[in-house]
Amino acid sequence: MNKTKRRDPWFLDDYTINPYSGCSFNCLYCYIRGSKYGTHMEEKLSVKTNAVALLEKQLSNRTKKGQYGIIVISSATDPYLQFEKEEQLTRQILEVVLQYKFPVHIITKSDLVVRDFDLLHRINERAIIPADLRDRLPYGTIITFSFSTVDDRIGQIFEPGATPPSRRLNTLEAALQDGFHSGVSLMPLLPYITDTGEHLEEMFRSFQHAGARYIFPATITLFGNGPADSKTLVLRAVAKHYPHLLEKYERFFTQSYEVPKYYRDAFYKKTRELSAKYGLKSSII
Repeated sequence: MNKTKRRDPWFLDDYTINPYSGCSFNCLYCYIRGSKYGTHMEEKLSVKTNAVALLEKQLSNRTKKGQYGIIVISSATDPYLQFEKEEQLTRQILEVVLQYKFPVHIITKSDLVVRDFDLLHRINERAIIPADLRDRLPYGTIITFSFSTVDDRIGQIFEPGATPPSRRLNTLEAALQDGFHSGVSLMPLLPYITDTGEHLEEMFRSFQHAGARYIFPATITLFGNGPADSKTLVLRAVAKHYPHLLEKYERFFTQSYEVPKYYRDAFYKKTRELSAKYGLKSSII
C-alpha cells in the first residue's frame, strides 16, 4: 500500500493498492505503457504474492495511529484482471481492508467486481471515514467504472482485453441497483472518435439511464515513440481503422503528449454542459 502525497479531488485517494503488475486488458492508450511492459502487457503480468501479509502489517500500524483514509484499488492496473478469478488476490485484500475498517474506492473496467459485492457491502457499513470527510461522505465503498466509449466495436480496437463496454455498463447499473455509490471515469476520450457531440450525448444519456452518481470526463495523453508506447500504438490503430483521422492525430501528438489547449477548452465546456443536462455530478462527494 502506498501513501499518496495529496488526496486527488476526483478519486479521493489517501492510499493506493495495485495487486498486480502489468495488465491483460491491453488498452492501447494506457499511461503506464512503455518498454518495461512490452507491446502485449499480458506477457508481463505478475502477482504480488506477499501483498496480503504486507497489507495486514501496514493497516495494523495505520490503525494504531488512527490514520484512516480511503484506499483506491487500483491506480496503475485493474484489480479484476481475468486471472483474478483464480488468484482471488483482490478479494483477499478486501478481506483485510474490511478487518481494519478502511474505506475503499474500486476503479475497474471489469464485471468481475460483482463477485465481491458481499465484501464491499460490509466494508461500506463498517468503514471509518477520514475525519475531514465524515460530514460529506457517507459511504465506505465507492465503485467507479472506467469508460472511453460505450461502443463495443471501438472498445475492441482500443481496449481489446477489457470487458466489453456494454457489459461494463450493465455492471455499473447492477452496482447502483445494489445500493453502491457508483459512477464513471470517462477517460481517456479519443479525439474525433469518442469525443464527438453525438458520441458524448450517447454516453451521458446511457450513464444517466444507468443511474450514475458522478462522472469524470478527461481528454487523452499519449507518450513515447517506442514500439510499446501509447502514442505509437494509438497512432497505428488510427491509421488502420480511422485513416481519415491520422493527419489530425499526427498534428496533435507529433510535438506534444496532449491535445491543444483550444481543443481541451472546447471539450471541457461541452462535457460541463452535458453533465448539467443529464444531472451528473462532477464529484464523488
